[in-house]
Amino acid sequence: MKKLAIICFLVFGTAFAMAQKYAYIDSDYILGNVPEYKESKEKLDKLAERWTEEIEDRYEELKAKKDNFAREEVLLPNEEKNKRKEEISRLETEAMEMQKMRFGVSGDYFQKRQELIKPIQDRVFDAMQKVASKRNYTFVFDKANQSNLVYADSKYDISDEVLKEMGITNTNKQ
Repeated sequence: MKKLAIICFLVFGTAFAMAQKYAYIDSDYILGNVPEYKESKEKLDKLAERWTEEIEDRYEELKAKKDNFAREEVLLPNEEKNKRKEEISRLETEAMEMQKMRFGVSGDYFQKRQELIKPIQDRVFDAMQKVASKRNYTFVFDKANQSNLVYADSKYDISDEVLKEMGITNTNKQ
């Protein structure tokens, strides 16, 4: 009885695995062909650059204050030392808070990315789902973003079909 169950499992399990269809996409390639994505990415990059400069300016100001304090510390009375230490501590806290506010988990960068990039990624995902559904794919892998997909035959690449589903004609043929 056990042998019969194992044989049935192997036969049906193998048939099930063979009946599944696989495909893959290259999300970097797809997004690279979406004009709105390029524009949104440029906006996001400019914001990130500006915010990074603001934070770096804060840290440079902080470094200058620390350097001045280190040079003058021996000459200062205790009251002035404490005042400057507090100011340096306040500037450190402000710089870290600004960094967290701009680039933290729920910071401005994350929120702006959600606003600009996520809707485009959602469109790609929806188009990929439609193509996969039409062609009866059980699994669709993404070869971009350091996936574990080691090899994929290009005949299973449905990236261009996803672009077509999105209404985008391919301009950067792979």
